[in-house]
Amino acid sequence: MRYLTAGESHGPQLTAIIEGVPSNLPISIEAINEQLARRQKGHGRGRRMQIEKDQVKILSGVRHGYTTGAPITLVVENKDWTHWQGIMSAEPVEEGAEEKRRVSRPRPGHADLNGAIKYHQRDMRNILERSSARETTIRVAVGAVARELLAAFGIRVGGQVLQINDIIAKREYVSLDELIARTEESPVRCLDKEAEVKMMAAIDKAKEDGDSLGGIVEVIVEGVPIGLGTHVQWDRKLDGRLAQAIMSIQAFKGVEIGIGFEAAGLPGSQVHDEIEWNEETGYSRKSNRAGGLEGGMTTGMPVVVRGVMKPIPTLYKPLMSVDIDSREAFSASIERSDSCAVPAASVVAEAVVAWEIANAMCDKFPSDSMDDMVENVRQYRAYTEKF
Repeated sequence: MRYLTAGESHGPQLTAIIEGVPSNLPISIEAINEQLARRQKGHGRGRRMQIEKDQVKILSGVRHGYTTGAPITLVVENKDWTHWQGIMSAEPVEEGAEEKRRVSRPRPGHADLNGAIKYHQRDMRNILERSSARETTIRVAVGAVARELLAAFGIRVGGQVLQINDIIAKREYVSLDELIARTEESPVRCLDKEAEVKMMAAIDKAKEDGDSLGGIVEVIVEGVPIGLGTHVQWDRKLDGRLAQAIMSIQAFKGVEIGIGFEAAGLPGSQVHDEIEWNEETGYSRKSNRAGGLEGGMTTGMPVVVRGVMKPIPTLYKPLMSVDIDSREAFSASIERSDSCAVPAASVVAEAVVAWEIANAMCDKFPSDSMDDMVENVRQYRAYTEKF
């Protein structure tokens, strides 16, 4: 499978075209909209979330609730477009009109200056509109389609926030069902209620100070069969693809799988997962420090991926920058923004991980239709249990 996204933060809509989804997969618009609504929640979101009520439209590839095997087109309209039609119009404008809302002061931490230099743009709005994290809206919709495919095979995805700023949640190992239910009730998607209160207070303080906060999110995928991905080529290793997916999310600066960086300070006897076998389930591991991946392939244990999100670089107490017209020092431009988007980023991380797992399933099993795929997965699971 593959997909492309298009659209600007203040353009008329965000669009995705998905290719390679098996035919006869049930698709629920309500399920996609549920994921879009999850992304809009979270303590620390800005005023944009009060304007938008993201809803998907499916324009191709689905008929009467089932995929046809043709490319799927997803669209999410930007309600704020009504205030930006002149500024973001695709049509030529009168001389001087383009100066309205022109951006000449790049914001530290953004793509503004690098992109303006690369693409020869004197108005950095042409960069920031596309580099904006608003683009993650349509990726969550794409991830929701991937979730539908995974659900057909009993594969489930959940996520949580482990840290915001310097506040670290106490680790609690609960079932995925409980994790999903409890984090959905938390304004910061955190299991630890004590940490939740502190996180919310820290976000409020950052907002008051015109500052922003980052954090760490974790995604867990259960029910994944053994052997997705491969060891034979670098670009087909599933752990590498998952790492790239997490790092592709706006503002993410780090990723780890399983115990990740902790492994550097431990002996091998405390890092690797011992193998066991029983008549009922076949092969499994006594622990899951590898995060469900070894040699670029799934082990059958839950896939565990974490990502680090930096504080959003748009600050209401802006950092210093240089105006590209005058070359003089100025405070950076201010665009409407969140004080903390880590809870929302947790949902985005779930979406991109779901896509990579679903894609790996389609790589592994014949996937022209769900009928063929379901039968092949059933046979393969039986084979792995008796291997």
